[in-house]
Amino acid sequence: MTTVDDTPYALRTARPEDTDAVEALDGSFTTATVFHVEIAEDGFTLRETPVDPPLTKVFPEDESDGDDEDAEEGDSPTFLALGADGSLAGFVSVSYAPWNRRLTIEDIEVGPGHRGRGVGRALMTRAEEFARERGAGHVWLEVTNVNAPAIHAYRRMGFSLCGLDTSLYASTSSAGEYALYMSKPCS
Repeated sequence: MTTVDDTPYALRTARPEDTDAVEALDGSFTTATVFHVEIAEDGFTLRETPVDPPLTKVFPEDESDGDDEDAEEGDSPTFLALGADGSLAGFVSVSYAPWNRRLTIEDIEVGPGHRGRGVGRALMTRAEEFARERGAGHVWLEVTNVNAPAIHAYRRMGFSLCGLDTSLYASTSSAGEYALYMSKPCS
């Protein structure tokens, strides 16, 4: 049992019967700022800019991209945070690649009623424990430039910007957004 802001949460590995709850969790967000990417000949900069009205983003249904084909059995778990009543508060799905000792945060979501209470940090801490158990050298993630709340949270958790992809979302419903890559060393 983990206590976050005086609220007890149980952290555990997801089981097959948890799939429907994980898929049903509301991972949308609303933000009053986004990070505009300004590309120059010698690099890029991020500029946080207010948006009015605030932007609400609802993510489309996930489709497997096959990126975890090389993951060994047990190297791609999902960890859950459950409220005192047993309801799903949030989850983090990870995958470990031994060849470069990278733990990738595939997805992390916290339900709206549990945001701002440290649930995301508790889930990320569990993911980092898993990374250390596997011998990972770093934890890595991708986030859209319009998800300012997540970018700020990741920075508070010690992640720093390590890359940009201007075309990742080009042929998707998120066209016009940019993928930012962030990482942090495992210690």
